[in-house]
Amino acid sequence: MAAAERGPRERMVFSAAQLIRRDGVTATGLRDVAEHAGAPRGSLQHYFPGGKEQLVNEAVEWAGRYASKRVARFVSAMSRPTPGRLFAAMVRQWTDEFQAKGFVTGCPVAAATVDCADTVESTRAASAAAFAAWRRPVARELAAMGVPSRKADALATLMISSLEGAILMARAEQSVRPLRTVARELAPYLDSCAEPHA
Repeated sequence: MAAAERGPRERMVFSAAQLIRRDGVTATGLRDVAEHAGAPRGSLQHYFPGGKEQLVNEAVEWAGRYASKRVARFVSAMSRPTPGRLFAAMVRQWTDEFQAKGFVTGCPVAAATVDCADTVESTRAASAAAFAAWRRPVARELAAMGVPSRKADALATLMISSLEGAILMARAEQSVRPLRTVARELAPYLDSCAEPHA
């Protein structure tokens, strides 16, 4: 959904996700979100009676849905999908962003997890749910590519955790090297897990 098509509530959730991925939860204030979204500050209380915690949780949920939808788009763009190619596409989204915009933003789900996992139970749960919402379609696509279903979920976990770690390292190093490394090194293993179609 383009920014212009979003209503004020959706704009605030989107803005919260963008600010969290740049600044983290602690440094993202409600005033900042309203300003970024171009929404009146009073509307925050109207749409988010649970305050910042509710807004953060909805931003994390939005990020999980966004990542989930990207998986199908990646696969549909491939003429011959393989697990390694899917992972390469997931990684390329981040290398492209970092090369175009610099290393200023990361994953909002990771940022919320780091900031809140041991202090805000609802946000920890929202983060876990967002990762699960991302993992499920990855596992489903892997199974469709011939990965045994009992292994597909484990591989999806490996792919997402490798990507998240590489994102953190890339931001620390100000280099896409970690992303390119995990894509290159994991691809042969991921592809070896797919059983050839009869």
